[in-house]
Amino acid sequence: MSVIATHSSGAWPWPDSLDALQAAPQHHCVTFENDRVRVLDTRISPGDTVPLHTHRWASVHHIQNWSDFVRRDAEDRVLVDTRGRPAPASLPWIQWGEPLPPHTLENVGATELHVVSIELKSGPFASSHP
Repeated sequence: MSVIATHSSGAWPWPDSLDALQAAPQHHCVTFENDRVRVLDTRISPGDTVPLHTHRWASVHHIQNWSDFVRRDAEDRVLVDTRGRPAPASLPWIQWGEPLPPHTLENVGATELHVVSIELKSGPFASSHP
């Protein structure tokens, strides 16, 4: 396992095999990458569940298309369920995101969830912990 970012207990504790690109390539694709950032284009069709994966860097999320979703941890406990919450008032919508430990994400809505994330690989936010 390579050390890329730190976690509250030191090095990022999850293996590279859980990185979104390796663990869930059918939902994530890189549109740009250098030593400072990685830009991920994420698309999740209605009814799809993204396999267990991580996001090791803090990110700016550019939400292109909204759909309700359920995020679960590695033990299948619900972390976020957007059903019953108001959808973004307008799209696109920009949101900050901290690194995420192992999780799945199920699109429980009627439309594709489409997010472009700019992951910050270096700088003061790169070592934030989940």
